[in-house]
Amino acid sequence: MDLKQYIAIVEDFPKEGISFKDITPLMDNGSAFKYAVDQIVEFAKDVGAEIIVGPEARGFIVGCPVAYALGIGFAPVRKPGKLPREVVSVEYDLEYGTNTLTMHKDAISPGQKALIIDDLLATGGTVDATIKLVEKLGGEVVGCAFIIELTELKGREKIRNYPVKTLIQY
Repeated sequence: MDLKQYIAIVEDFPKEGISFKDITPLMDNGSAFKYAVDQIVEFAKDVGAEIIVGPEARGFIVGCPVAYALGIGFAPVRKPGKLPREVVSVEYDLEYGTNTLTMHKDAISPGQKALIIDDLLATGGTVDATIKLVEKLGGEVVGCAFIIELTELKGREKIRNYPVKTLIQY
């Protein structure tokens, strides 16, 4: 299935010069969304995932149905102040400034095999921070999966030591 036909390109969003890749048309189409999720489910099986980890918010959209299909858990990664119990955090660099991600301290068991899922791989900053969170808790990252990869931003370079699955490349 050609999933690119289900991606809307929105120019100059969220700011001028950005060509935003909108996955909501893919989500609106049941067969396209099922196909995308099924592709990632197969990858999760191949890498032996025992838990799915997804950064907010679109990592939830893609990761939760994968976890459900596999009958395994889902661990959310959120911005500071959004998770109600004790968390671990990682600060990471943005183009201008820094950002922080958090995860519940008990979300990952030592040695647990985690697959990180998000909608988009761009510069790799978010997924790299998520990898650090999983590893800080003693988990083993067995791979990363994305619907879209923006190849010119070279996000794979930040996560080169992990298997990566992308469904669409721009």
